[in-house]
Amino acid sequence: MMGRKKNWFTAMGILFMVVAAIALVRDLLIFGPEFVVDFFTSPEITSEKISAAMFGIGGFLIILGFKEVSYEE
Repeated sequence: MMGRKKNWFTAMGILFMVVAAIALVRDLLIFGPEFVVDFFTSPEITSEKISAAMFGIGGFLIILGFKEVSYEE
């Protein structure tokens, strides 16, 4: 019986995206959209920029999780 094995890449990718979304929604509710846009465009490293990077890493992990991998048993 050939079935697709579970992998942790997809789960970790979704986890990264959920954590990034929580941080962005929190900042939007606390500071408002104007300040969040200012945080994105400022030269400092901010949590919004880290959240954007986490979305990218999460997307990459999800793509890795959906790649076809051959397992030998």
